Amino acid sequence: MGLGGSVVNTSHRDDTPVLITEAQPSMDDEQATRRRRYAIMMASRIPCLIGAVVLFQVWQLWWLALIILAISIPLPWMAVLIANDRPVRKSEHVNRFRRSHRSIESSDHRVIEST
Repeated sequence: MGLGGSVVNTSHRDDTPVLITEAQPSMDDEQATRRRRYAIMMASRIPCLIGAVVLFQVWQLWWLALIILAISIPLPWMAVLIANDRPVRKSEHVNRFRRSHRSIESSDHRVIEST
């Protein structure tokens, strides 16, 4: 086999689909992303509350505990707003026909009549 080629001995194949259109993600994928964001924001509230209690009980840093508590209060509201909000649609540039200043209809036409 002196054709000069080489043999590829890898069985790794990339099965991820290739995006060839400007289509939006599916509704299921979009909803899964929004659920994940909601869960992360709501789960981050628990460590904030625990951290505020620890700061106050152990180190008596009441002002820092109040700041962390104040940050954790609007988290559920923000999580709901972000989870219910759809992502912004991509702005699409549409190539539209634009008439030039000198179009065919506005120019003088020479008419040749035959008899």
